Amino acid sequence: QVQLVESGGGLVQAGGSLRLSCAVSGRSLSTCTMGWFRQAPGKEREFVVVINRNGISTFYADSVKGRFTISRDNAKNTVYLQMNSLKPEDTAVYYCAADLGDGSTWYGDYDYWGQGTQVTVSS
Repeated sequence: QVQLVESGGGLVQAGGSLRLSCAVSGRSLSTCTMGWFRQAPGKEREFVVVINRNGISTFYADSVKGRFTISRDNAKNTVYLQMNSLKPEDTAVYYCAADLGDGSTWYGDYDYWGQGTQVTVSS
């Protein structure tokens, strides 16, 4: 059974940083394309970033480009999301997701999801 567990969320002031982690178990991370999504209250789940299996290729939403950085450590079966220069509009529950295919910006393509971690950015 594949499980994804996010951690690292919290409350931070605007301009601050947080680092989210997503630990994967039940399957080798190297077989998965990984994505991060977020969902704010009353809004649809929003694509943030995707990284391919070997970590060479990434694609970011325009809203986070230049501020967020995704990385992965396949040996540790963990994916990271470094978030810098945080803004109040980044406030959301952040989810990591695993896709056994090539990944995309659409949440419906992903096969496994974590439970989410809350990120709150105060102004």
